[in-house]
Amino acid sequence: MANVRWLARYRRARCGRPGAVVERLLEVFSQPKSLWDGAELVGDRIQVLPVLFHLLWLGKLKVDLSEGLLETGSLVWTEGRRQWAD
Repeated sequence: MANVRWLARYRRARCGRPGAVVERLLEVFSQPKSLWDGAELVGDRIQVLPVLFHLLWLGKLKVDLSEGLLETGSLVWTEGRRQWAD
C-alpha cells in the first residue's frame, strides 16, 4: 500500500507536464532500466521524477511493486515491453 499511496500523489494531470519530458521518458524506458538511471538520462530529476511517477500511476510505465518499496534501483519499462531485457 505504501507504493500506491506514494504514486497517488502524482495522479493529477498537472504532474504529467511538460509533454516533452513524457515523450523522452517513454523513449528512455523502452528498454528496462533503473528508475534513477532513466530519470537522469531525461534531465533534471526535480523536473523529471514527478512526470515519471505520473506515468507509473497511469500505467504507461511499468514497475514491479510486488518486490517491495519503490526505490532508485527499481526496474522500470514502457507498457507493452517485457519486464526484463534479453
